Amino acid sequence: MATQDDDSNGKAADRIKDSAQQIWLAGLGAFAKMQQEGSKAFEALVRDGAGMQKKTQQAAEETLAQAQQRMAGFASEFGTKAAGQWGKLENIFEERVARAMEKLGAPSAADMAALQARVEALEAQLKKAQQGTATATAARKTAARKAAAPAAKKTLRRSKAG
Repeated sequence: MATQDDDSNGKAADRIKDSAQQIWLAGLGAFAKMQQEGSKAFEALVRDGAGMQKKTQQAAEETLAQAQQRMAGFASEFGTKAAGQWGKLENIFEERVARAMEKLGAPSAADMAALQARVEALEAQLKKAQQGTATATAARKTAARKAAAPAAKKTLRRSKAG
C-alpha cells in the first residue's frame, strides 16, 4: 500500500508540475502576444489620434472662420450706423452754422452762387461791348484815313504846282 500512496502522490505532483508548466507557458505566450499586438495597437492609437486631431483642427478653423465672418458683419453694420450718425451730426452742424451766418447778415451759398452768375453775365456783356467799341473805333479810323487820302492828294498837287 505504501507503493500505491507513493504512486498517487507522485502522479499528483507530476500533474501539479505539468499544470504549473502550462500556466507558465500560457503567461509567456500572452506576454509575447501582447508585445506583438502592443506595437500594432500603439500604431492604431497613433493613427486614430492623428485623425481626431485633424477633425478637431478643421472644426476649430470653421468656428474661427464663422467668428471672423460675424465680426466682419458686426464691423460693417457698426460702420454703416456710425456713418449715418456722422451724416446726421454733420447736417445739424451745417444748419446751425448757416443760421448763425444768417443772423450775422452773411450771404448764403445760394446768394453767392447767384451773385457769381450775375458777375459772369456782366463780364460777358462788357466783353461784347468792348469788342463792339474796338470794331467801331477801327471802322472810324479806316473811314478817316480814306477821307484824308483825297485831301492829302490835293494838297500834294498844289504844292507841286506852285
